[in-house]
Amino acid sequence: MEQLNRRHALLGLAIASTGIPARPAAAQSSGAPEGREIAPGVRRVDYTKRETMIPNYKTVSMRDNIYQPGAGTSGSSMSNDMVCHMLEGELTVNTGAGDTVYKKGDVWSCAKGMPEYSKNTGTTVAIMRVIDLLPA
Repeated sequence: MEQLNRRHALLGLAIASTGIPARPAAAQSSGAPEGREIAPGVRRVDYTKRETMIPNYKTVSMRDNIYQPGAGTSGSSMSNDMVCHMLEGELTVNTGAGDTVYKKGDVWSCAKGMPEYSKNTGTTVAIMRVIDLLPA
């Protein structure tokens, strides 16, 4: 085993005193029970809404849809254009063109009026972050 010298000890103390985490920070995610139930086992947590500089859209908003294993939503159509991102877990989504499995880190978009059927087909909680693009 290597011997610890004064330089190593001071460097370790300097890093520890900065408050820098020892491991990479995780992305913001919501597994908390806040929000409202939109289907059995599915909660929606709304975050912020702001004006946008994107032509044809007045505001953007952000929300998380949190799916328990086996839970799903069905039958609704997209009320606006949106961009979705899988923060955690796995969802099988059908937007009218067949099933697509999205896993942690995946991103996709949906257009207003498209149907959406989503189901958590994984074994852990799935969190889908949605950025809604809202027209004037």
